[in-house]
Parts: sequence; C-alpha cells; structure tokens
Amino acid sequence: MTNIQLIATDLDGTLLNSEHKVSQENEQALKEAAANGIEVVVSTGRAYFDVRSIFDQLGMNTWVISANGAVIHDPTGQVYHSAALQEEKAKHILSWLEERDYYYEVFTNEAIFTPNRGRELLAIEMDRLKSANPETDQNVLKQAAEVQYSQSGFSYIDTYKELFREDRKLSFYNILGFSFFQDRLKAGWDMFGNDSDLTLVSSADHNFEIGSKDASKGQALTRLAERLGIPLSRAAAVGDSLNDESMLRAAGVGVAMGNARQDIKEIADHVTLSNDEHGVAHMIRHLLK
Repeated sequence: MTNIQLIATDLDGTLLNSEHKVSQENEQALKEAAANGIEVVVSTGRAYFDVRSIFDQLGMNTWVISANGAVIHDPTGQVYHSAALQEEKAKHILSWLEERDYYYEVFTNEAIFTPNRGRELLAIEMDRLKSANPETDQNVLKQAAEVQYSQSGFSYIDTYKELFREDRKLSFYNILGFSFFQDRLKAGWDMFGNDSDLTLVSSADHNFEIGSKDASKGQALTRLAERLGIPLSRAAAVGDSLNDESMLRAAGVGVAMGNARQDIKEIADHVTLSNDEHGVAHMIRHLLK
C-alpha cells in the first residue's frame, strides 16, 4: 500500500464522527499525509461552502470534490470543473418532489435551497411513521434530520419556481430528496433511476441524490488525478456509502469504513475502523508505513 500520492476522503460517516466533527486523530493524520507530500482531497455530497466551513477550522486548503462529483474546486477556492444538471431536468425533478411534499435540497453555485416548510414536512413524516410503527426509534429519525440541518449555506424558498426566475442564473449541481418512508424513497428511484441523463446515488438511509450523468465522485477523482499528473493506481479513496462506490472503484486502493454499508465493504480492497474510531487516521497511518 505504499507509493500513494493522493488520498480522497468522504466526509459524513467517514472523516466526520457521529457528532459531525473531525477528530483530533483524523486532523493530525491528514496533516501528516500532507506533510509527506500526499495530495489530500475531500470528496463529498455536501456543498463546497459547507466543506470550507469545516476545513477552515483545520487550517487546511485542499482540492474539494463536492455535490457528489458535480464540482471540483482547487485549493484557492476557484472552480476547476463543474457538471451541472440541464435546467429543464432540474425543473422537472423539483416539480415532481414539490408536488409530492418531499423535503428537498437543491445544491447550486449560490446556496443550498430548501423549502421554508422543510422541517414541518419532516415532522409530519415522523408523526406518520410513529403512528404506523410505534416501535420506531424516534431518536434515529431525529438524528438523520439533524444531519440535513447541520449543513451551512442554506437559503429558504416557498417554491422551487423561485429558482427559475428570469433574473436568476443558477447552476444546478445536485438535488437531494429525503424521506423516512421506504416507499417514497423507492418512488424516487423508480422515477429517476432509468434516466440516462442522470446519476442517482444515495449517501444515507433516507435520501436519494440526483446529479448529471457526468457527475460522480469517481469521474471527478479521475479528472482531478489527471490534472495533478497522479496515476489512479497511486490514489486511495475512503468512504461508507453508495455515493462513494464510483470513487472506491476508480482509485487504486479503495477503502471502506468499518461502519460502511456491506455492499461497499465488498467492493473495497480494505476495510478500516469506523468513523467513531478514527478510521481515516487508521488508514493513513497504514499508507504512510
């Protein structure tokens, strides 16, 4: 596992622990890797400004792949590459979600737009789920909702139609639909999963995330490695969810977190410790040996 020149790490469930923080061990290991000349890359479904708010605290400037591979920013914060959804597609997806009362997030170049009544929509779902299945663990649901609310850069809208006003020129990078109901998640997959213009992935149990067919973490990593002149065989990637699969497959060394989904562990070359046991630091130490 030596000779690694680039390490790409996912955030939620990977670099971030259950409290959505970068542990001191992980921070130390990232800085050690960088000091050893390894290119550290963040690769996440989150928005770029969200990543910056986390990494500014660490005092690190890295390449950032955000919105599930739709955008690549260089360490100075300039956009190096982006693959946005076609505007008509974005409109179609959002009208479908809004008509059916889904909680949604629209990742754009300006902000993450989400409905004013977003929290209300999720509260209604939680109540419905509680009535249907009284034994449901409400804390698990609340924690899942909190992950959504913990991002920075939100802007609130009454309807998606506001995003398509004449005076607005937004780039639509990614659209996330969220539900606590399996049938509603399945409906999203059924509706958009076979569209050859789209990439559909999931980064957690209760969401589906829609991007352009040219946007995936794997495609972004491939493009970035080429830009940096680093062979993919010398790149390592670590993650825990379905949206990490393309990246783990693209990298020479694919590492799954100890808390990763089983199907992600099966495609990985190695499995490290969980995100609450500083799994990323554990992986980096192995790579540096």
